[in-house]
Amino acid sequence: MTAPRIVHGGGIAAAAARFGGRPEDWLDLSTGINPIPAILPDVDIAAWHRLPDRQRQDAARLAAARYYSIPNALPLPVPGTQSVIQLLPRFVAAGRRAAVLSPTYGEYARVLENAGLPVDRITDLDAVSDAHGLVVVVNPNNPDGRLLSRATLLDLRTRVAGTGGLLVVDEAFGDMGPETCIAPLAGDETPGLLVFRSFGKFFGLAGLRLGFVIGETAVLDRIEDGLGPWAVSGPALTIATKLMTSDTSAIRLSIDARKASLDVTLSGAGLEIVGGTGLFSLVDHADAGTLHEGLCRHHILVRPFDYNPRWLRFGLAPDSVADARLAAALTDVIG
Repeated sequence: MTAPRIVHGGGIAAAAARFGGRPEDWLDLSTGINPIPAILPDVDIAAWHRLPDRQRQDAARLAAARYYSIPNALPLPVPGTQSVIQLLPRFVAAGRRAAVLSPTYGEYARVLENAGLPVDRITDLDAVSDAHGLVVVVNPNNPDGRLLSRATLLDLRTRVAGTGGLLVVDEAFGDMGPETCIAPLAGDETPGLLVFRSFGKFFGLAGLRLGFVIGETAVLDRIEDGLGPWAVSGPALTIATKLMTSDTSAIRLSIDARKASLDVTLSGAGLEIVGGTGLFSLVDHADAGTLHEGLCRHHILVRPFDYNPRWLRFGLAPDSVADARLAAALTDVIG
């Protein structure tokens, strides 16, 4: 039996169809994406005209290695890390189980279960056993921002790799805290570790559909074979190469400022912030469902969670005008 599809952030068109208004007039706070996209660099015409060649991919890999401070491996560009999640069942040996540190991004368990694998949604790393051929940790976690130390993850990697398993660490929201990331330690010298990084979240370019995976050469080769030739477009590779070798300090400062403004707005409305990352905040509210619907009636979309009806995730607003719009809506809904 196939697990039902997960309702993710976004979906403005569906929300507008239900609550009215033009999609372009809605304020979308349902995703964890930088609301101020990076300025796109020039893309040479050959990137659009020709299939992406090895030289263009190699340039992106070198740029990503520098950006992620990876000394001993070249990250593999992929068309969004979701594309690699779809391949994870191939890395679980017959007769073994998968473990997903939960609650977290729901596609991991869904994809693994749809492939017929037994999945344990664990809440503590002590639950990882020799039966687990694949262990998934999102760090920092979505949606609560739980953050495990490098030492904890390296110890887990030792345990998992010791039984021939694979530890996947998803660092999609790691750009704002590079000192906590384990990506720099991935590669052939750290077997049994595979790290996912997102490009679109930090740079505000989710529509580009680009991510990177870092790990052993043999594992990356299997992923590349599984994705097939020309998986990442030439324009995406070119944009990534230029942005990842540019000065990103202004982007970081902008995200910090937007996050601070969001938290002031939420706290000012009396909401309890219980977690988050640099790109979103998680709120606990006794009547989150009513609050979610009330915001929708103001044409503001935030992210609810079916597994915890008290939680709402708020993404960053793009400017002070949007902050004021959110504050006014919260005042009207909450009272």
